[in-house]
Amino acid sequence: MKKLLSIGLLLGLMSTMASADAYTKCIACHGANGEKVALGKSKVMKDMTKAEIEASLLGYQNGTYGGPMKGLMTAQVKGLSATDIKDIANKIGK
Repeated sequence: MKKLLSIGLLLGLMSTMASADAYTKCIACHGANGEKVALGKSKVMKDMTKAEIEASLLGYQNGTYGGPMKGLMTAQVKGLSATDIKDIANKIGK
């Protein structure tokens, strides 16, 4: 229960952050450079290509991609524009 509450609070804080850098809301879980396994379950973003990152984020948006964190990530990418997704992929991907 505590873990769910903590995740909920974290998501609430991240959703209220406004920044010109779309990746800012990803940092808490994925790390400043995409180096973390988010919540012990994700791929390491810095090891993914730009195309893989872009495809996964678009897949989360349209419901065609995702494993155990699909529900959480779908909510996180919901408001991202195509430009935001490209910016994230270009910032973190190989």
